[in-house]
Amino acid sequence: MKIDLSQKIILVTGASRGIGKSIALLLGKSGAKLALNYNRNEEAALAVQKEIGKRAVLFKGNLSNAMEVTSMFASVIEHFGRLDVLVNNAGIALSAPTNQNDVEWVESWLTTMDVNLNAVGLLCKKSIEIFKTQASGGRIINIASRAAFRGETEEYLAYAASKGAVVALTKSIAKSFGKYGIKSFVVAPGFVLTDMAKPFIEAYGKEKTLDATALDEATLPEHLAPLVAFIASGNMDHATGTTIDINGGSYLH
Repeated sequence: MKIDLSQKIILVTGASRGIGKSIALLLGKSGAKLALNYNRNEEAALAVQKEIGKRAVLFKGNLSNAMEVTSMFASVIEHFGRLDVLVNNAGIALSAPTNQNDVEWVESWLTTMDVNLNAVGLLCKKSIEIFKTQASGGRIINIASRAAFRGETEEYLAYAASKGAVVALTKSIAKSFGKYGIKSFVVAPGFVLTDMAKPFIEAYGKEKTLDATALDEATLPEHLAPLVAFIASGNMDHATGTTIDINGGSYLH
Protein backbone atom coordinates (compact mmCIF):
# COMPACT_ATOMS: atom_id res chain seq x y z
CA MET A 1 0.00 0.00 0.00
CA LYS A 2 1.37 3.39 -1.02
CA ILE A 3 0.99 5.98 1.73
CA ASP A 4 -0.15 9.41 0.53
CA LEU A 5 0.44 12.14 3.10
CA SER A 6 0.25 15.05 0.68
CA GLN A 7 -2.61 16.62 2.66
CA LYS A 8 -0.86 16.32 6.02
CA ILE A 9 1.18 18.83 8.00
CA ILE A 10 3.38 16.95 10.47
CA LEU A 11 5.67 18.11 13.28
CA VAL A 12 8.57 15.77 14.05
CA THR A 13 10.77 16.53 17.04
CA GLY A 14 14.43 15.52 17.10
CA ALA A 15 14.44 15.24 13.32
CA SER A 16 18.12 15.89 12.62
CA ARG A 17 19.42 12.37 13.25
CA GLY A 18 18.62 8.78 14.12
CA ILE A 19 15.01 7.67 14.33
CA GLY A 20 13.68 11.20 13.79
CA LYS A 21 15.68 11.62 10.62
CA SER A 22 14.42 8.33 9.16
CA ILE A 23 10.85 9.22 10.05
CA ALA A 24 11.16 12.67 8.50
CA LEU A 25 12.67 11.35 5.27
CA LEU A 26 9.93 8.77 4.75
CA LEU A 27 7.15 11.21 5.64
CA GLY A 28 8.67 13.61 3.13
CA LYS A 29 8.76 10.93 0.44
CA SER A 30 5.10 10.27 1.20
CA GLY A 31 4.28 13.89 0.37
CA ALA A 32 3.79 15.43 3.81
CA LYS A 33 4.59 19.03 4.64
CA LEU A 34 7.00 18.85 7.55
CA ALA A 35 7.94 20.97 10.52
CA LEU A 36 11.29 19.57 11.59
CA ASN A 37 12.48 20.36 15.10
CA TYR A 38 16.15 20.26 16.04
CA ASN A 39 18.22 21.61 18.90
CA ARG A 40 21.98 21.98 18.40
CA ASN A 41 22.94 20.23 15.16
CA GLU A 42 21.84 22.76 12.54
CA GLU A 43 24.14 21.31 9.88
CA ALA A 44 22.54 17.87 10.17
CA ALA A 45 19.06 19.40 10.22
CA LEU A 46 19.80 21.38 7.06
CA ALA A 47 20.97 18.19 5.36
CA VAL A 48 17.66 16.48 6.19
CA GLN A 49 15.72 19.51 4.98
CA LYS A 50 17.69 19.58 1.73
CA GLU A 51 17.01 15.90 1.07
CA ILE A 52 13.26 16.36 1.59
CA GLY A 53 12.98 19.61 -0.34
CA LYS A 54 10.77 22.67 -0.03
CA ARG A 55 8.03 20.82 1.89
CA ALA A 56 10.26 20.75 4.98
CA VAL A 57 10.81 23.73 7.29
CA LEU A 58 13.23 23.77 10.22
CA PHE A 59 12.26 24.93 13.71
CA LYS A 60 14.99 25.23 16.32
CA GLY A 61 14.04 24.56 19.91
CA ASN A 62 15.62 23.18 23.07
CA LEU A 63 12.99 20.79 24.43
CA SER A 64 14.39 20.94 27.96
CA ASN A 65 13.10 24.53 28.12
CA ALA A 66 9.31 24.87 28.32
CA MET A 67 9.36 28.43 26.96
CA GLU A 68 11.27 27.29 23.88
CA VAL A 69 8.86 24.40 23.40
CA THR A 70 5.89 26.77 23.45
CA SER A 71 7.62 29.28 21.17
CA MET A 72 8.66 26.60 18.69
CA PHE A 73 5.13 25.21 18.49
CA ALA A 74 3.66 28.69 17.99
CA SER A 75 6.09 29.26 15.12
CA VAL A 76 4.97 26.00 13.48
CA ILE A 77 1.31 27.02 13.64
CA GLU A 78 2.08 30.55 12.47
CA HIS A 79 3.92 29.18 9.43
CA PHE A 80 1.59 26.35 8.40
CA GLY A 81 -1.73 27.54 9.83
CA ARG A 82 -2.65 24.12 11.20
CA LEU A 83 -1.24 20.76 12.27
CA ASP A 84 -2.45 17.26 11.44
CA VAL A 85 0.08 14.97 13.12
CA LEU A 86 2.51 15.37 16.02
CA VAL A 87 5.43 12.95 16.23
CA ASN A 88 7.14 13.23 19.62
CA ASN A 89 10.43 11.54 18.81
CA ALA A 90 13.12 13.58 20.58
CA GLY A 91 14.56 11.99 23.69
CA ILE A 92 17.67 11.66 25.81
CA ALA A 93 19.19 8.93 27.95
CA LEU A 94 21.53 10.26 30.63
CA SER A 95 23.55 7.81 32.67
CA ALA A 96 23.02 8.44 36.38
CA PRO A 97 23.98 5.53 38.66
CA THR A 98 22.53 5.53 42.15
CA ASN A 99 25.96 6.04 43.72
CA GLN A 100 26.18 9.44 42.05
CA ASN A 101 25.92 12.40 44.40
CA ASP A 102 22.39 13.64 44.97
CA VAL A 103 22.77 16.98 43.22
CA GLU A 104 24.08 15.47 39.99
CA TRP A 105 21.57 12.61 40.12
CA VAL A 106 18.61 14.97 40.54
CA GLU A 107 19.91 17.21 37.76
CA SER A 108 20.05 14.24 35.38
CA TRP A 109 16.59 13.10 36.49
CA LEU A 110 15.02 16.53 35.95
CA THR A 111 16.70 17.07 32.58
CA THR A 112 15.53 13.66 31.40
CA MET A 113 11.98 14.40 32.49
CA ASP A 114 12.06 17.83 30.86
CA VAL A 115 12.94 16.40 27.45
CA ASN A 116 11.34 12.95 27.52
CA LEU A 117 8.12 13.76 29.37
CA ASN A 118 7.44 17.44 30.06
CA ALA A 119 8.09 18.57 26.48
CA VAL A 120 6.07 15.64 25.18
CA GLY A 121 3.17 16.52 27.47
CA LEU A 122 3.30 20.21 26.57
CA LEU A 123 3.42 19.52 22.83
CA CYS A 124 0.51 17.11 23.21
CA LYS A 125 -1.46 19.81 25.06
CA LYS A 126 -0.73 22.45 22.44
CA SER A 127 -1.57 20.03 19.62
CA ILE A 128 -4.85 19.04 21.25
CA GLU A 129 -5.80 22.71 21.41
CA ILE A 130 -5.30 22.95 17.65
CA PHE A 131 -6.83 19.56 16.84
CA LYS A 132 -10.05 20.42 18.71
CA THR A 133 -10.62 23.37 16.36
CA GLN A 134 -10.25 21.21 13.25
CA ALA A 135 -13.03 19.07 11.80
CA SER A 136 -10.39 16.46 10.94
CA GLY A 137 -9.04 16.28 14.50
CA GLY A 138 -5.45 15.04 14.55
CA ARG A 139 -3.04 12.29 15.48
CA ILE A 140 -0.31 12.07 18.10
CA ILE A 141 2.49 9.51 17.78
CA ASN A 142 4.74 9.25 20.81
CA ILE A 143 8.01 7.33 20.59
CA ALA A 144 8.52 5.53 23.89
CA SER A 145 10.67 2.46 24.57
CA ARG A 146 10.53 -1.15 25.66
CA ALA A 147 12.06 0.25 28.86
CA ALA A 148 8.58 1.50 29.75
CA PHE A 149 7.50 -2.13 30.17
CA ARG A 150 10.58 -4.14 31.11
CA GLY A 151 12.46 -1.47 33.07
CA GLU A 152 16.10 -0.52 32.59
CA THR A 153 19.45 -0.81 34.32
CA GLU A 154 20.13 1.33 37.40
CA GLU A 155 21.94 4.03 35.41
CA TYR A 156 18.78 4.73 33.42
CA LEU A 157 16.02 4.80 36.01
CA ALA A 158 14.91 8.24 34.85
CA TYR A 159 14.82 7.16 31.21
CA ALA A 160 12.58 4.17 31.94
CA ALA A 161 10.33 6.21 34.24
CA SER A 162 9.92 8.95 31.63
CA LYS A 163 8.99 6.46 28.91
CA GLY A 164 6.52 4.68 31.18
CA ALA A 165 4.83 8.01 31.83
CA VAL A 166 4.63 8.70 28.08
CA VAL A 167 2.69 5.46 27.63
CA ALA A 168 0.17 6.46 30.32
CA LEU A 169 -0.11 9.95 28.82
CA THR A 170 -0.82 8.54 25.37
CA LYS A 171 -3.55 6.22 26.64
CA SER A 172 -5.14 9.07 28.59
CA ILE A 173 -5.24 11.27 25.49
CA ALA A 174 -6.85 8.50 23.45
CA LYS A 175 -9.46 7.96 26.16
CA SER A 176 -10.20 11.64 26.75
CA PHE A 177 -10.24 13.16 23.27
CA GLY A 178 -11.40 10.48 20.85
CA LYS A 179 -14.77 12.19 20.41
CA TYR A 180 -12.90 15.22 19.04
CA GLY A 181 -11.32 13.06 16.34
CA ILE A 182 -8.00 13.00 18.20
CA LYS A 183 -6.09 9.72 18.12
CA SER A 184 -2.89 8.88 19.96
CA PHE A 185 -0.42 6.03 19.68
CA VAL A 186 2.81 4.76 21.21
CA VAL A 187 5.63 3.27 19.17
CA ALA A 188 7.96 1.42 21.53
CA PRO A 189 11.36 0.53 20.06
CA GLY A 190 13.88 -1.75 21.65
CA PHE A 191 17.56 -1.19 21.01
CA VAL A 192 17.94 0.80 17.78
CA LEU A 193 21.30 1.27 16.11
CA THR A 194 21.76 5.07 16.26
CA ASP A 195 24.47 7.52 17.32
CA MET A 196 22.69 7.85 20.67
CA ALA A 197 23.08 4.10 21.16
CA LYS A 198 26.87 4.07 20.92
CA PRO A 199 27.43 4.57 24.68
CA PHE A 200 25.15 1.59 25.35
CA ILE A 201 27.14 -0.61 22.99
CA GLU A 202 30.38 0.44 24.66
CA ALA A 203 28.97 -0.10 28.16
CA TYR A 204 27.08 -3.36 27.67
CA GLY A 205 28.70 -4.96 24.64
CA LYS A 206 27.37 -6.26 21.36
CA GLU A 207 25.80 -9.39 22.85
CA LYS A 208 23.50 -7.41 25.15
CA THR A 209 22.63 -4.78 22.54
CA LEU A 210 22.92 -5.60 18.84
CA ASP A 211 22.57 -9.36 19.28
CA ALA A 212 19.80 -9.29 21.89
CA THR A 213 16.93 -9.58 19.41
CA ALA A 214 15.17 -12.72 18.22
CA LEU A 215 16.05 -11.74 14.66
CA ASP A 216 19.39 -12.05 12.89
CA GLU A 217 19.90 -8.29 12.60
CA ALA A 218 19.78 -5.21 14.77
CA THR A 219 16.85 -2.82 14.54
CA LEU A 220 17.64 0.24 12.43
CA PRO A 221 15.92 3.66 12.44
CA GLU A 222 14.38 2.97 9.05
CA HIS A 223 12.52 -0.02 10.51
CA LEU A 224 10.35 2.36 12.56
CA ALA A 225 9.56 4.93 9.88
CA PRO A 226 7.02 2.89 7.84
CA LEU A 227 4.86 2.29 10.91
CA VAL A 228 4.86 6.00 11.79
CA ALA A 229 3.85 6.86 8.21
CA PHE A 230 1.06 4.27 8.31
CA ILE A 231 -0.31 5.65 11.59
CA ALA A 232 -0.07 9.22 10.27
CA SER A 233 -2.16 8.23 7.23
CA GLY A 234 -5.17 7.35 9.38
CA ASN A 235 -5.17 3.65 8.54
CA MET A 236 -4.77 2.70 12.21
CA ASP A 237 -7.23 5.11 13.81
CA HIS A 238 -9.28 2.39 15.48
CA ALA A 239 -6.15 1.22 17.28
CA THR A 240 -5.96 4.54 19.12
CA GLY A 241 -4.40 4.27 22.56
CA THR A 242 -2.36 1.21 21.71
CA THR A 243 1.37 0.54 21.89
CA ILE A 244 3.13 -1.00 18.92
CA ASP A 245 6.40 -2.74 19.78
CA ILE A 246 9.33 -2.68 17.37
CA ASN A 247 12.08 -4.46 19.25
CA GLY A 248 12.99 -7.44 17.11
CA GLY A 249 11.39 -9.80 19.59
CA SER A 250 13.87 -8.79 22.29
CA TYR A 251 11.04 -8.13 24.74
CA LEU A 252 7.57 -9.66 24.45
CA HIS A 253 4.69 -8.75 26.75
